Amino acid sequence: MCGLMAVYSKAQAFNPEILERALPSLRHRGPDEQNIWISENSRVGLGHTRLSIIGLQNGKQPLANEDKKIHAIVNGEFYGFEKIRDELKNQGHQFSSESDSEILIHLYEEMGTACLHKLRGEFACVLWDEKNQSFFAARDRFGIKPLFYSRVGDKIFLASEIKALLAMGIEAKWDLEAQFQLLSGSTLPIRTLFSGIYSLPPGHFLIASRGDFKILPYWDFNYPKVNEKKNVPSFEESVEIVRAKLQESIRLRMRSDVPVGVYLSGGIDSCAILGFASQMTSRPLRAFSLSFDSGTYDERAIAQEMAKHAGAEFCPLEIRDQDLADNFEKAIFAGESLITNGHAVAKFILSQNVQKAGYKVVLTGEGSDEIFAGYAPFKKDMILYNSKHSPAESARLLEELQMTNSVSRGTLLAKETGPSSQSLLQALGFVPSYLEAFLIAGSKLRPLLSQQFLKDFKDRDPARTLLNEIDVCNQLSGREPLHQSMYLWSKTTLPQYLLTVLGDRMEMAHSIEGRVPFLDHELVETLVQMPASYKINGLIEKYI
Repeated sequence: MCGLMAVYSKAQAFNPEILERALPSLRHRGPDEQNIWISENSRVGLGHTRLSIIGLQNGKQPLANEDKKIHAIVNGEFYGFEKIRDELKNQGHQFSSESDSEILIHLYEEMGTACLHKLRGEFACVLWDEKNQSFFAARDRFGIKPLFYSRVGDKIFLASEIKALLAMGIEAKWDLEAQFQLLSGSTLPIRTLFSGIYSLPPGHFLIASRGDFKILPYWDFNYPKVNEKKNVPSFEESVEIVRAKLQESIRLRMRSDVPVGVYLSGGIDSCAILGFASQMTSRPLRAFSLSFDSGTYDERAIAQEMAKHAGAEFCPLEIRDQDLADNFEKAIFAGESLITNGHAVAKFILSQNVQKAGYKVVLTGEGSDEIFAGYAPFKKDMILYNSKHSPAESARLLEELQMTNSVSRGTLLAKETGPSSQSLLQALGFVPSYLEAFLIAGSKLRPLLSQQFLKDFKDRDPARTLLNEIDVCNQLSGREPLHQSMYLWSKTTLPQYLLTVLGDRMEMAHSIEGRVPFLDHELVETLVQMPASYKINGLIEKYI
């Protein structure tokens, strides 16, 4: 896992000092090595900070192919790279390192931008093709690894974090519309808090040349339509298929030249990861866990029991309210966005503790709720729109849902009825329960906002603004309501909050690479095709 930055100028040379000045801002992402490459005409520049994990002695970046006509930088991991490297060697390609990242330049030589379909893992990358004068950047399918860009005149700037773009000279100005959306409870897929600075969408790539600039998709969830006829395996068969896919995903993410630890919360997600991972190593894993002084959130006893069951070394860290307060500002600086929940700060502290323990890599459970429908509002959607319960049974289940999810009430589950969103009703035929809760919570923040700010956005419909940036016709229309909700969440809250503020940014603030086995695209593509009833059964989420 690393930090990267790049500059591309269509016509005029740029000052290389831009990268030299900005590179230290990403040192926390790659404390082991920092390097810069500038093209001969000074129109392209690549900067890289390295956290050495695979190919410890010879994984220096920026990378180059044999004739030095292609240069690239990579942040992240390509899993199963050994097989691809062997195939490329058989085709005549020469490798100069043991790093997984090097397969990118040789795959690109063979396939161009279509090489993205061969890559498996969490990554952001930038590549310069001298022969074809093409500047290419891409981000993994789910947005696990960040990549931000800004266009100023004829120049394109990219970086792993916004602070690096600011260090390169991009003006820091608030994006008031993006702030309005966030404060209204409706996160936009690519916007940041800063005007003119955008997040490259997950599953997309950027391609630029002297005459063109495009951002194009290469992957999406593609939930099946209700009327599609498909041969779906039985539930029992599906359990075994999912087990095998998850096991393979974890096995691939255990590949490392440094020790791998596990974040253990006590929930089914991290327990499943620890259980499988512990079977794949001859030495006990270290399980890093948080303990809170609030009984509502503390799962130490369950986590400790699971660690003992798996034969892992249990490493708890006690977090007090004062610890959250003391580290809140640091976490905001790392996350570069609004933090609405103390769990992000707790993750910041936990990652710091893991670094002190001498670890660089951990397996973490983010993404499971998104692909297995684990959130309480998904269960509400299932009861209201996907099930065939009688009105009385639905009412009973909804009441039980509220009673058994006290932590989610008011945050993910609306406690009251808010104003209906006509935009959502018109586009989807229903209002996703999580968006209902978010929009109600957003309306309660209005008294805290200035009158001028409210006046500027008084006629705005945050739901309509959100839908305008979603491919409703091709990805939502005709799908199960539950799958529509899951898709919207996975395109907004997952990459823009959970994988950023709760994931990469809190981990990499302390040079920790978080690997996310549940967000393996082969596992996800398998689950996407399975019926909603395999994911939620009554009030049992993650049923399969």
